[in-house]
Amino acid sequence: MTHLRKMMLEELQRRHYAQNTIDRYIFAVEDFSRHFKRSPDRLGPRHIREYQAELFTKRKLASSTVTIYLAALRFFYFKTLKKSWNISETPYPRKALRLPTVLSQEEVVRLIAAARTPYHRTLLMTLYATGLRRAELVHLKVADIDSQRMVIHVREGKGRKDRDVMLSPKLLQELREHWHRLKRKPSIWLFPGNRHHSGDQPITTKVVWHACYNAAKRAGIKKNVHPHTLRHCFATHLLEQGADLRSIQMLLGHRDLEQTTIYLHISERHLKATASPLDSLQLTDASPQEE
Repeated sequence: MTHLRKMMLEELQRRHYAQNTIDRYIFAVEDFSRHFKRSPDRLGPRHIREYQAELFTKRKLASSTVTIYLAALRFFYFKTLKKSWNISETPYPRKALRLPTVLSQEEVVRLIAAARTPYHRTLLMTLYATGLRRAELVHLKVADIDSQRMVIHVREGKGRKDRDVMLSPKLLQELREHWHRLKRKPSIWLFPGNRHHSGDQPITTKVVWHACYNAAKRAGIKKNVHPHTLRHCFATHLLEQGADLRSIQMLLGHRDLEQTTIYLHISERHLKATASPLDSLQLTDASPQEE
């Protein structure tokens, strides 16, 4: 481990950053250094601007991904090396507002039914029933399932925040069957890792991604489906069933209500509630004659 890497790692850990964020920040600074074949402490704003253009034009990365790279570099220079410059020299890219992919309830049924194994079926059901992020899912503990209050405790979700989500009776039954299927009953993790699901560590987020990807492929769903898609489905379907935005915000663990309002743009109930102005026009039935 280089001295600079060690300094940055200690600074990130001291500020109690999530492990996933630490890994991504360290990778970004190392990639930046490799790109210029120089130690990052010998680089500056001019190099960051050139690197940022490279990420967009040649690597074709999304704005949100480039923002993470830039945040990592800012952290390295401002917090680790204690350097400073006008942040307008290295602005964050404009974020494109893209509506998330959402499955219909019928498609969700097909997705779950197409799970390759019962274990994968349980993962998909839990994602859809709770709206958890995949990192939150894999870190669920047996003790987090509160069948007395019918809630699931989410410990240290995004932003290191705890929250509770509802425990569906159907999901509770599925989790009990999942428990009985496990040959070695876990004492800590709800979804233990290794080939036989008997490890002392939880599964990785890649397991969840593959469970979702393979199920979508087997179900013949052409949409781009990944674990976060089921989180979008959870929120959108709740909204369509009459849940209010504030409740959905709390369940998702969104810091700002504005993050949750995106589901208004894709909810069928809200889209159909407003008629198109075309429907109010009194058009003649006759079509113009073709020349």
